[in-house]
Amino acid sequence: MNLIDLSNSRRIGANSFYIEIGPFKLLVDAGIDPKENGFAAMPDFSLVEDYSLDYIILTHCHLDHLGALPVILRKQPQAQILASHASTILAPRMLKNSYNVMTKIKEELNVPEYPLYYPSEIEKLKEHFLPMPFSLKKEFIKNGSSINITFHPAGHIAGAVGVELQYKHRKIFFTGDVLFQDQLTLPGAKFPDGPFDTLILETTRGSTQRESLSNRETETNRLIETINHALSRGGSCLIPAFALGRMQELFAILEKARSDKKLSACPIYSSGLGMDLVDYLDSLSKKNFGPHFRRKTVHNLKVRPLPRKIRAGQDVPPGIYILSSGMVIPKTPSYYVAAAMLEHHHNSICFVGYCDPDTAGGKLLKAQQGDAFLFDDMDYVAPVRAHIHSFDLSGHADRDELLNYAQKVSPRAIVLTHGEESSRLWFDQELALLMPETKVIDPAPGVLYQV
Repeated sequence: MNLIDLSNSRRIGANSFYIEIGPFKLLVDAGIDPKENGFAAMPDFSLVEDYSLDYIILTHCHLDHLGALPVILRKQPQAQILASHASTILAPRMLKNSYNVMTKIKEELNVPEYPLYYPSEIEKLKEHFLPMPFSLKKEFIKNGSSINITFHPAGHIAGAVGVELQYKHRKIFFTGDVLFQDQLTLPGAKFPDGPFDTLILETTRGSTQRESLSNRETETNRLIETINHALSRGGSCLIPAFALGRMQELFAILEKARSDKKLSACPIYSSGLGMDLVDYLDSLSKKNFGPHFRRKTVHNLKVRPLPRKIRAGQDVPPGIYILSSGMVIPKTPSYYVAAAMLEHHHNSICFVGYCDPDTAGGKLLKAQQGDAFLFDDMDYVAPVRAHIHSFDLSGHADRDELLNYAQKVSPRAIVLTHGEESSRLWFDQELALLMPETKVIDPAPGVLYQV
């Protein structure tokens, strides 16, 4: 098998793998890097010959895996897109939002290549989708050879899959982004037991050690207690969240806490794409396409739209604010509300998932009380007076769970992906100790590897 990581760097963003196995040429994911703009955010598709791909496999609908899909399809119009039923429904909506964001950035930052694609191309995408069921092997034939592809539920978000490839006697498995533990809105991953010849392994949480007595239940309880403390001080609580998956899970957590009489009475505010996706997840739930989430959750919580006038340094009305983006990216609701709340000591900002260390969210997590914090997109500096908290409610598997899975499926080779350099290094070192006979590859972007 030949493999090239088309990502723009050894970090999370612009995820895309080119695979050659036998006569088959595959692409797994086509993401964009949320920290970059224009062509710099893209995978290096120049390494893939035009009109050469047989199939593009979409593991899930977060933009770091999906966002460049219309661009690669422009160069590969013959390719089919293999995706879960849920992803075929969610992908066009996520790409439409990406188009809107790119159009806005083009106007404000003068990025000439934006938008990278247009609504007509997003619509055209639908003709290329081949919905794949979970846990059912499908055979694809080319030039007398066959490859079997099986999608397995990956937890993470609705529609997320791990991908099993079998060509002749070789079995390869991509974990994609995976969460083994159950959420309120989605069951955990159900992955095969192997063995596999090659494992392509996500490493997101390689540099994060879960506390020994911590689990999702204890972290959820701690989150509710922190919200109540902020409200009791007369303050507000901002919870930055990814629009797809995290936001709906948080709504479910708050609904349960309120039902159990653990959450103080207060307004709950939200807005944007995450609220629109409520309807999509409700529909997917009715069709039994994975998530367990209904729109009545939002109605029960009486979620309100975000107040229109949000200004840096001017505190917001007391309440709970569940807003995207999860990493507090500029020009998003969480960014503007963080700038309004940060200098007021009675407020709390609660992070519930991974934050790239170079984003505003990552920098806030490192900030100390009294620090001067720069919201560079607004050219605004605020003293850090709000309480900054982190909760281990990530949509990604713990590093020890991934190590255990790697040992369970006993691959000949492991390819590391989807992680910062420190995370990949931790996995590289641990796998060398635990599985010394296994070849571990941390691929450099753009380099061809024979695995």
